[in-house]
Amino acid sequence: MTGRIDLDFNATTPVAPEVVSAMLPFLDEVIGNPSSRHWAGLPARDAVERARSQVASLLCCDATEIVLTSGGTEANNHAILGVFFSHRASGKPFHVISSLIEHPAILEPCRFIESLGAEVTRVPVDRFGCVDPADVAAAMRPQTALVSIMHANNEVGTIQPIAEIARIAHEQGALCHTDAAQSVGKIATDVEILGVDLLTVAGHKLYGPKGVGALFVREGVKLEPFLHGAGQEAGRRAGTENVLAIVGLGAACELALEWMDDSHLQTLRDEFWNQLQNTFGNRVVLNGHPEQRLPNTLNVSFCGERGQEILDRLPNLAASTGSACHAGRLQMSPVLTAMGISPEVGLGTIRFSLGRTTTLAEIEATVSMLTGCV
Repeated sequence: MTGRIDLDFNATTPVAPEVVSAMLPFLDEVIGNPSSRHWAGLPARDAVERARSQVASLLCCDATEIVLTSGGTEANNHAILGVFFSHRASGKPFHVISSLIEHPAILEPCRFIESLGAEVTRVPVDRFGCVDPADVAAAMRPQTALVSIMHANNEVGTIQPIAEIARIAHEQGALCHTDAAQSVGKIATDVEILGVDLLTVAGHKLYGPKGVGALFVREGVKLEPFLHGAGQEAGRRAGTENVLAIVGLGAACELALEWMDDSHLQTLRDEFWNQLQNTFGNRVVLNGHPEQRLPNTLNVSFCGERGQEILDRLPNLAASTGSACHAGRLQMSPVLTAMGISPEVGLGTIRFSLGRTTTLAEIEATVSMLTGCV
């Protein structure tokens, strides 16, 4: 097999053909501003509201609880900053609990509100990258207003016990937010089962376009608007809606309802892992939970190797590493460090994330390429 192979679907997914088809009319046929109450604007408004309902159907919530955003990062910022600034008006101390393995789109807003006087507790994870709900319970304080723990980790795929964490938060009168950018469209994200008050969606992680996302905000939860201006999104986010991208997000969410029960990806991922084990034996190590992880995610370490050096020798393979290069020095991912993985193992990490177009032939070709350079 020749050609390029994409095994980096956790970074971004291609836009599904069905999504492209849904978006095309909004490039040149539906031209109005959704806020305009005339023949040009009303079809655009209808399209936005239909997309909102499609997102809500995937999350099992009411359409009025969906705020459309520019992506997962904005949704995460709105959740953290929105609760903080809304709470700040009361003059009470503000405490938030998060974890050591969150995406920067959570870590950085938490650092920002710390600079404004908030207190942040970052709970640890175990060797599988899993948060212990008991640690969340131990970190709770009378002034805890928010618990924000990701649903599934973007690097190792470990799925967190969000329903239990949400229950603990609510028992103490706190809100619970989860960054579900990596899980929406891959596994069930029913907000009633999860019990969360806020949940983040990123369009480009579920075969929708880049630059669009959503934040579920449970009815009754008070958030400071993320953008101030006109009254779009029921006053929660000002700015003319990106109709083209919003339609794409809605179509992607509708497709996800059809795709999620398919076991194809997990079967292919497990076959990939079996082939790596058969080829490399104890020189390859699995990172993340062996069972409670995303069905498409395989994070492995080639012991004694450097993941980036391996990928540099395989220019036709798209995958990512568990390390970063700063000033010529390799540094391990904070996620792997928090899991207690040694540098000898962690620096040899590669995250392979499969998608709906991944084939067995591509998996076999990848194993063959790895055999030639590891």
